Amino acid sequence: MTEDIPLRRLALNDLHLALGARLVPFAGYEMPVQYMAGVMQEHLHTRAAAGLFDVSHMGQVILWPKAGMDRLALALEALVPADVAGLKPGRQRYGLFTDTRGGTLDDLMVANCQTHFLVVVNAACKAADLAHMRAHLSPVAEVTEVTDRALLALQGPLSEAALARLLPDVARMRFMDVTTQVWQGQEIWVSRSGYSGEDGFELSLPETHAQAFAGALLAMPEVAPAGLGARDSLRLEAGLCLYGHDIDTITSPAEAGLGWAIQPVRRAGGARAGGFPGADRILRELADGPSRLRVGLRPEGRAPMREGTALFHGGARVGTVTSGGFGPSVGAPIAMGYVPRALAGPGTLLQGEVRSRHMPVAVSALPFRPTGYKR
Repeated sequence: MTEDIPLRRLALNDLHLALGARLVPFAGYEMPVQYMAGVMQEHLHTRAAAGLFDVSHMGQVILWPKAGMDRLALALEALVPADVAGLKPGRQRYGLFTDTRGGTLDDLMVANCQTHFLVVVNAACKAADLAHMRAHLSPVAEVTEVTDRALLALQGPLSEAALARLLPDVARMRFMDVTTQVWQGQEIWVSRSGYSGEDGFELSLPETHAQAFAGALLAMPEVAPAGLGARDSLRLEAGLCLYGHDIDTITSPAEAGLGWAIQPVRRAGGARAGGFPGADRILRELADGPSRLRVGLRPEGRAPMREGTALFHGGARVGTVTSGGFGPSVGAPIAMGYVPRALAGPGTLLQGEVRSRHMPVAVSALPFRPTGYKR
């Protein structure tokens, strides 16, 4: 960051320091990348029990309808190629903002909170996303950024057991449910999804009560703090995209393997087909297949293939690694990248250029380990 644009601090900054966090710049914030246990242990603890992540840097946006939820839902569908109109109260859905060329502006979560929609966007994109929503939705919605609430994520197979001690009703939530709970007289907005590939909850609560709530969770034996490092290795094992790396304005949802986020009602032949930016390209690629695809990659040996590693086949460059590192739960290096569709089949042998040497790497199915979402 430049000197005249200081890094923003999270409301839980003092707690992170007390826990021994190493803070790094990320999307304009000071963020904990790891704690005293280290990335490997934070990752493995989340897989086995529950990790607590501070994701308050992400954008929380409320869309208050001016002329009814139905009209707002249809207006939002003009920006997002997902079935927003069919999203029932108390449910959320993964979605994408697309541009006129069929590229991806951001990925997001949208929740139907009965009286309004709640949209959670990536930190690095939230200023642009806010402007995008205000430019297109202002006739039908009041677009309000939430600036006084922290956002925590409790992830792992024991997250329900831990969280239910404070909020008993969460035990009844299903995958992708959203609800409002009360703790010490304060509203907590709870969703159940999980970017780690495990069961998990996202918790939006007033900053004034965030430290007490986080402290109550961390006092439980199942729960340990986890930072950006573990968050990245967990989502990589789960085969999930990171915006700005695996998806961007060049990449279409079909290329990224995100066609599942575009429900049949929005596809060709559906009741509300198209009508979103880049629909011509996106719907064509969903029907006919894109020219390239995001794939999993398994390098041979122990050396990771990091983002930017060039991929070769038969001596010709055919693609690039977009995310890569060591998978603690897999016990081996893993990566994702884009290759021509003809080379996207699991088992296809490629080479990655590592320190000027071409090292073998095999295309792999995604995810790298089974998911544990609550169904």
